Amino acid sequence: MDLQQTIVFLVIGGVAGWLAGLILKGGGFGILGNIIVGILGAVVGGWLFRAFNISVGGDWLGPIVMSTVGAVVLLFVIGLIRPAK
Repeated sequence: MDLQQTIVFLVIGGVAGWLAGLILKGGGFGILGNIIVGILGAVVGGWLFRAFNISVGGDWLGPIVMSTVGAVVLLFVIGLIRPAK
């Protein structure tokens, strides 16, 4: 993975994590937290989209949608396991 791909990967992860935070919590988790949630969301989203045979295209929008959906599912499941204080 070259530098440009790494930067794109981190930007998509950050945007997806931020969007998931807005959808479920009303706010983000900071830059590093957003990137981590987005990257983990990309893994979960990729698995879910393959399992349900869903295809999203595009250079930016498709991966952001898939990562955001995965991050929302991830945060939802974490919320079920560990209730808010």
